[in-house]
Order: sequence, then structure tokens, then C-alpha cells
Amino acid sequence: MNKPLNNIRVLDLTHMLSGPFCTMTLADLGADLIKVEPIGGEGTRKLLASDPKNSIDGMGAYFITLNRNKRSIAIDLKCEDGLRIFYDLVKTADVVINNYAAGVPAKLKIDYAHLSVVNPRIITCSITGFGESGPGANRPAFDQVAQAYGGGMSITGTDANQPMRAGIPIGDLGGGMFGIMGVMSAIIERYSSGLGQHVDISMLDVQVSLLNYMATMHCLSGETPHPIGNSHFVHVPYNCYPTADGHIVICVLTDNFWQNLKILVNCAELDKPEYDDQPGRLADKEFIDKTLADIFRLDTSANWLTKLNAARIPVAPVNNFAQALSDPQIQHRNMLVELKHPAGKSTKGPGNPIKLSRSGEESFSAAPLLGQNTDEIMAELANYSTADTANLKAAGIIA
Repeated sequence: MNKPLNNIRVLDLTHMLSGPFCTMTLADLGADLIKVEPIGGEGTRKLLASDPKNSIDGMGAYFITLNRNKRSIAIDLKCEDGLRIFYDLVKTADVVINNYAAGVPAKLKIDYAHLSVVNPRIITCSITGFGESGPGANRPAFDQVAQAYGGGMSITGTDANQPMRAGIPIGDLGGGMFGIMGVMSAIIERYSSGLGQHVDISMLDVQVSLLNYMATMHCLSGETPHPIGNSHFVHVPYNCYPTADGHIVICVLTDNFWQNLKILVNCAELDKPEYDDQPGRLADKEFIDKTLADIFRLDTSANWLTKLNAARIPVAPVNNFAQALSDPQIQHRNMLVELKHPAGKSTKGPGNPIKLSRSGEESFSAAPLLGQNTDEIMAELANYSTADTANLKAAGIIA
């Protein structure tokens, strides 16, 4: 396969969402992803597994999506023999990724301090709620906890008295995305040093980093921002507006866009000299938004999209899932792909957004059954004989 990470092997100890999203993306890019599961299987195997609408043959949507392009081996890491097998795998690996709670990898003897003795080139990555150091490191965390601590919830929605989380789990997904960047940075650095290192990703750190320029504005002004719905604190008009059959978003970031919009809607109430620059529009934001809302209600979303695009005004429909996934641009970019079950059935799910010009082959193998690849991994990577593997299975150390 012509994929950029074909020569990278990753041992995947992750569960739930932040870690599996990280390793799924690395697998999509060609890394040999070995999912190391406990004997009973990783927890997300059970999520939606019995929901007939959201599963295939006992495998739920979580697992089907997040574990494509991976191989599975089940090992009891809490016993010495299981740990020894894991160390044998580490000798052949480039990266080990987990999203256990802070301190758990050290207790299991699978942290960087232990694994770097086995393989000095190993790169380890931990994705935790609050990082692995500091006074709050041991607090439990999930997606919404990270969103709440990170400040983003306080500016989401329309009412400061009713904080709103992001519709997608940006706490978990953000941790996974920065995990990818951290791992890739360590791989690049290893080419010069010859040594591995540990990558410590905090979901809270990521949420704060995503505040970006808004955090700097707060530090400069001392002012605490509040939620303003879909509008913008600088640009006007920049909002979501109802149409005759749905909603559209327009984003007027420059005065030229405003001139184009003013000509298109042909409304005398909006044709005021003071609106021709951003400060004047911001001063009368409420009136402009209400006036445009009344205008946009007079026609359908499709017709407004045609008119606004022709006028080169940034516009978008507010798509539901069905509309988004059927968009011709999404289809063209191969962003809805076939996700298979090992038994042969399949569904559709999001593709890989990273498109490369020379080594960008895309393929998506089925998420594995529990321990589906145990025999081949034991022979190929750990050099265990068929008899030794059978004995370890009989003893319940692998499955």
C-alpha cells in the first residue's frame, strides 16, 4: 500500500474515544496498528453492540468506526507472562499509545520509564483529561468535563445562564488530534536523536489552546466573553438566518462583501452610509440581523444559496447529517467510505480528511473481532511458536 506511515508500528492500548480516534487516524495513514485489548475486550466493543439500529452482528458504531485498519490481540497485562509478551511486542514497535487515567501506565509497568528500557527508540503517548503532572492531574475526566473546564462551554449557546457543550465531542476529539501531532513530532525528532520520548497530552490543555486569540483578547482587556449564539463579536452580518424552508449562514467579513449583499437584497433600510464599514454595522448589529432575517424568510434556502454564491458572499446551508454526508463535495473528497464488519456486512462512515498527493492511497479494513489476529501477531512480531501460543491461550494469558 502506498501510505505515508507504512513503516511505523503502533501498539494501541486506548479505549473510548480520544485515544481510539488518534490511533484510527494513524492507521488510516498506513501505520501497522496493533490493538492490544484486555482478555474481555476493550470497553467500546459493548457500546451500541446490542442496538439493532446502530450495530452489525454485535459490533456497534463506535467500534466499527474507531477501529478500522487495526489488528487485535488480547493480552492480560496484569500478569507477568502477559507483560512479558507485551514487552516482546514493544521491541518491534515504534509507538505505544494509551488514554488511561494518569498514573495507571506506571502501575502497569507500561509507561515510558519501563518501555524505554525494553526499546530505547520507543515513543509513548498518554492522552489524559488533565495531563500527567500538576495539582489536578488525578481528577477523572471525560469529554464534557474537559469542555467545561476549558472555557469553551461558557461562550457556546445563547444564554450565559445555560452553558452549552459543543455538539461534537471536541474534548475527546481534540485530545486525539493533538495526540497525532505529538506522536508525529516525536517520530520526526527521533530521526536526528535516535531516541524515543514520551508525549503527554492533556485534553484540558487542548481546550485552552483552542480558545486561541479569544484568550489573548481576555488577557488584554480583562473582559470575560459571554455566549452570543451564532453571531460574531466583530463581524456583522455574521449569523444564522431562517429561510422559507430551513436556515442559512452568511459571513460578511469585509466591507466588499457588505456592498455585494446590500445590492443583492435591495433593502432601503440597509442602504445607510454608516453601515458601509464594520464599526457602523457592529453598532447596529441587532437591527441588521433582524432586517436580514425578515428578508431571508421570503425565499428558500436553495434559492438564497444560488443568489448569494453568485454574488460571492460566503454562505452555507445548515445541513443535517443526511444533507452533509450526501453533499457532492464530500462525495468527491471520499469523505464517506465503506466500513466493513469481519463477517462481510458493511455500513458507511467518515473517511480520512488528510489527503496526500503522492502517498495518499486510501483503504479501510474491517474493525477486528476480539483477538482476531492474536496468532499471527504472536508468530510474526513476538516469535512465539504455535505450541507456546496455544499454551498461553489455555492459561488465559492471551485470547
